[in-house]
Amino acid sequence: MISVMTKDAVQGAAEEADQAQSKKGLKKQQKEAEKAAKKAEKQAKLAADSQSTDEDDFAKDRYGVPPMVQSQQKLDRVLVRVQELTPEKADQLIWVRARIHTSRAKGKQCFLVLRQQQFNVQALVAVGERASKQMVKFAANINKESIVDVEAMVRKVEQKIESCSQQDVELHIEKIFVISQAEPRLPLQLEDCVRPEGEGDEDGRATVNQDTRLDNRVIDLRTTTSQAIFRLQSGVCQLFRDTLTNKGFVEIQTPKIISAASEGGANVFTVSYFKTSAYLAQSPQLYKQIAEDSNTHRHLTEFVGLDIELAFNYHYHEVIESITDTMVQIFKGLRDKFQTEIQTVGKQYPSEPFKFLEPTLRLEYREGVAMLREAGVEMGDEEDLSTPNEKLLGRLVKEKYDTDFYVLDKYPLAVRPFYTMPDPNDKKYSNSYDMFMRGEEILSGAQRIHDAQLLTERAMHHNIDLEKIKSYIDSFRYGAPPHGGGGIGLERVCMLYLGLHNVRQVSMFPRDPKRLTP
Repeated sequence: MISVMTKDAVQGAAEEADQAQSKKGLKKQQKEAEKAAKKAEKQAKLAADSQSTDEDDFAKDRYGVPPMVQSQQKLDRVLVRVQELTPEKADQLIWVRARIHTSRAKGKQCFLVLRQQQFNVQALVAVGERASKQMVKFAANINKESIVDVEAMVRKVEQKIESCSQQDVELHIEKIFVISQAEPRLPLQLEDCVRPEGEGDEDGRATVNQDTRLDNRVIDLRTTTSQAIFRLQSGVCQLFRDTLTNKGFVEIQTPKIISAASEGGANVFTVSYFKTSAYLAQSPQLYKQIAEDSNTHRHLTEFVGLDIELAFNYHYHEVIESITDTMVQIFKGLRDKFQTEIQTVGKQYPSEPFKFLEPTLRLEYREGVAMLREAGVEMGDEEDLSTPNEKLLGRLVKEKYDTDFYVLDKYPLAVRPFYTMPDPNDKKYSNSYDMFMRGEEILSGAQRIHDAQLLTERAMHHNIDLEKIKSYIDSFRYGAPPHGGGGIGLERVCMLYLGLHNVRQVSMFPRDPKRLTP
């Protein structure tokens, strides 16, 4: 069946449709208007509530996020260091700048732990005459690791706060301002980084492996353990410098880029130097510093060398005695001045206290080989010590002499660099020595050849291109005193003194064949 509509009928239907559409559109507009009105009313109410809240918040000027510090003003404000917060400062109103380490809200109060370097202190914000509910809520919501300025009253506590370095006081906060806000989500949690070895595995709590920590080193360096390690490392440098300065030494700076591969070795770093090639200096003798290619627990491709070179009068043992005395002064200084740091590291990485003798124990290489043979090791008279044998010898020395630090003297000439002075009584050996801490080498040194002719002969024996070291050999043609020295690995000294297991723990931003960042 086919329906047919007249022209008038079609026009009428269209008008009806338009009217229906208009009514629908009008209704939609009315709904949108009502929705907008409700939204505006809600916003007005929120604004009114906010204004009312602000008006009710008597402490609104005592907390908040001030403008970014862009050196707009100079404040006559003294900031007290956290480590200075002791009972002697009780009942004093002070300012402190620190990081939010932890926060815990409980009812009308919020407990904070404020951290500054390796020291921390408990703080309390509680509703009262100086703090409102809004202020307590604000403090509780500050992201961890944010930096804050707080004005607080120092109060003694009846019971020691075992979880903090400042155990006898807490801060009652009266003002708190966020100076630098940290992001809510951190790449790792500091409490996981300072957990003692094995503790996390036993109770199922999270631990952070070394690679993750090094990938996020900026955060990891904030831990109390890391802070203590690098304070102690700074102490080693200062004690080294002060001791040698008092002995009349002069500190010098040497080139790190040289024209020939030092010692004629192959494991060096080549750098592009304008239109030619150059090398990073490696040897403690041909200048002094930088590169080794290794993936071991005790090697880095970039390390800090504390090098010492001195003229002696008649016997190179004068050099050994000067260096060992310097090391003993360092050990004493660390023991006497850095107990807090040593104990802090020991909480996470327990180890036996470092032991040393005065005067320092000195054994000849032959004696060391004999001790190893007695322990069942098979090795030749002129064979170099392997790392396992060094560690074993360290344990044997500790058992027999009760010392973690000793010197092994008279190494075989075949395993030493070309510039090492041969032993005048036995040409198979040399006037060279290594120094060990806890069974690991921390210094290699020797009497240097100061005669140009003998130096040339030894270089030729090692198949070294004489042209590449010509300036070095020539420097001895104009008269040079007998001299010797050695290079100390700063990171190794710190690692072994603290009884740590990996040199990367004591390098702020370690470099090895697999790591070039951060």
